[in-house]
Amino acid sequence: MSRVGKGFLVGVVAAVVVGSSAFVAQADPGPGSPIPANDPFYSYDGSLDVAPGTVLRSRPMVFATPTLTTPITGDQVLFRTTDQQGRGAVTAAAVLRPLIPGPTKIVSYHMAYDALGSQCDPSYTLSGGATSPIAEAEQAVIAGYLAAGYTVVAPDYEGEELEWTIGRQSGYAALDGIRAAEQFLQVPTSTPVGMIGYSGGSVPTQWGAEVAPSYAPELNLVGVAAGGLPVDLAHNLPYVSGSAQWAGVIPALIVAYQRAYGLNTSEFVSDYGLQVMDQVDQECIAQFADDYPTLTDADMVKAPYTSLLDVPEVVEAINDNIMGTAGRPRIPMFLAVGHADPIGDTIMITADVQALAHQYCSQGVDVQYSQYDGLTHGEAFPPFEAQGLLFMTERFSGAPTHSNCATIPPGNSLAPTPVP
Repeated sequence: MSRVGKGFLVGVVAAVVVGSSAFVAQADPGPGSPIPANDPFYSYDGSLDVAPGTVLRSRPMVFATPTLTTPITGDQVLFRTTDQQGRGAVTAAAVLRPLIPGPTKIVSYHMAYDALGSQCDPSYTLSGGATSPIAEAEQAVIAGYLAAGYTVVAPDYEGEELEWTIGRQSGYAALDGIRAAEQFLQVPTSTPVGMIGYSGGSVPTQWGAEVAPSYAPELNLVGVAAGGLPVDLAHNLPYVSGSAQWAGVIPALIVAYQRAYGLNTSEFVSDYGLQVMDQVDQECIAQFADDYPTLTDADMVKAPYTSLLDVPEVVEAINDNIMGTAGRPRIPMFLAVGHADPIGDTIMITADVQALAHQYCSQGVDVQYSQYDGLTHGEAFPPFEAQGLLFMTERFSGAPTHSNCATIPPGNSLAPTPVP
């Protein structure tokens, strides 16, 4: 952990009020525990003919890093959720106790774990498992929420198969993680809840806001904050093609889409593309993002294709995950993005986020939009988290919102890409 992150976490720990676990089911996880893919706790072969959000299994955990154990306690919960095709599925979440006793208020914090391997699952990393600079920074932010008196739920929203950026099922997992936490903590559905996430974590956040009115109308969502959003991956693809910093996300996204949609990649991916996919297959974004600095979209496909956007199945899958297509949020939203060059923050498209915010505004959603001019994707993370905390504080307190819908540009078209 960085000196700043570690110092903050140590400071938080000094103010801890140690909580107690409610339903002890299995031994504590922690440093040295097997990754979720090899841990029987995460494996469930029972009936899923139960309500979404039903807790299937639980065990106590300690909030920790690989080198720092804290007295902050919580529980891992395994729960029933729903996948992209509407089928029953299973995933887990960390439910962490606040440091200040008081009425329960829940923040569902969606980490940008951007993973193809289970070693980056939040329920594992937050209990002292493998970590990365991204996870360390977000763990420090989570510690801040705990210190401020919030109960934090951090779901493994990519599911058992690590299906990164897949929209509806990420939103379902976030909402079912909240349901599971409320059931486990024995608090009513009237408990106030906020959702927040940046970059990959914006996917369950934004999609959760869209599907909540139909999928989880009983939850008392008070506010949603999403930053650095991948609104339409058909727009992001040419932006990161050949990028020294981000080209590695291209093969990783193909892996994720193959898992979620059963794509027959042998029909359109080049031999080199298949080799790179195999290399990233169990990695997380801190490992693969900048490992292929000259990789292009064209390198990934074989003749007659010249781009992934020439492949009908790929375009259909991407179109199935365009933000703004699943429903109208019914709660105030804070959306933000960096703007480091004429297109975006080096990976996210500024005008796409503007378009999403503008669309919500036209639907009557209360939107606060922020744009961090001059800042890259990584550089925009701290100001987003600071504004996100203020936004959440105001939503939980019932303070007036700060919608700036009248000044948000219309942005890009978010119309689906024509299927070849």
